[in-house]
Amino acid sequence: MKLETIRKYGSAPFNIGLLHGGPGAAGEMKPVAEELSKEFGVLEFLQTGNTVAGQIRELYDQLMESADLPVTLVGYSWGAWLGFLFAGEYPCLLKKLILVSSGAFEDKYNKDFMKIRLDRLSVEEREKAERLISAIDSGDAGNATLKEFGELMTIADSYDYLRSNDGTVDLDIQIYRSVWAEAAELRRTGKLLEHSGEIRCPVVAIHGKYDTHPPEGVDGPLSDKLGDFKMIRIERCGHTPWKEKEAKDKFYEVLRAELENRQEKTT
Repeated sequence: MKLETIRKYGSAPFNIGLLHGGPGAAGEMKPVAEELSKEFGVLEFLQTGNTVAGQIRELYDQLMESADLPVTLVGYSWGAWLGFLFAGEYPCLLKKLILVSSGAFEDKYNKDFMKIRLDRLSVEEREKAERLISAIDSGDAGNATLKEFGELMTIADSYDYLRSNDGTVDLDIQIYRSVWAEAAELRRTGKLLEHSGEIRCPVVAIHGKYDTHPPEGVDGPLSDKLGDFKMIRIERCGHTPWKEKEAKDKFYEVLRAELENRQEKTT
């Protein structure tokens, strides 16, 4: 395993791990890692596997190499699913799982997902997004296309977007295509939720109320499947909480409370 797939922030113990979204958006959790490292030892994991099983195994190796076990995993977007799948495979390695802006766990919640996204864009942005979607779906696209599409979707997914030029994300469209196709099939067949049966740690979902990824698609399925689950919804917050002008501070307040195991009001 390449050493550069693990970034360390703060001081030991390193028992908090951050999982980026995408799939294939390595490095996007860097701002969160830097903020949390003011108080905690944090590991940021960069996933390079091109299959779901490959990323699960890669995460296991990363934890074995660098973490003070057991850990709290904080997974964002696709990383929330990866953390969920990992918790089902290796329940003894986790003390808590925090899902940030997770995708819905059942297809039925996503019927209007892309329509809602496109409707939030201007006419020009929507036309561009549709061209990019066609290019990505056809296979005739590279990392630059994925970046353009991601930037438009970030606008659609945000309540009040706090723009930044941190340049932290290293996109890989090949990882995106291969892993996402497999992950979507796991959800479609119900196999994604099957992993809940082996999860033993507390699970917390943090979700913006304005997120185009419907919070009901997380709250409903997981409330039914998990014995120790809670949902925290944040007002005036979209899909990337740490990039929301009005919700950034609240997000970090909630996240710190969960990392310190303090009681936080749920909504």
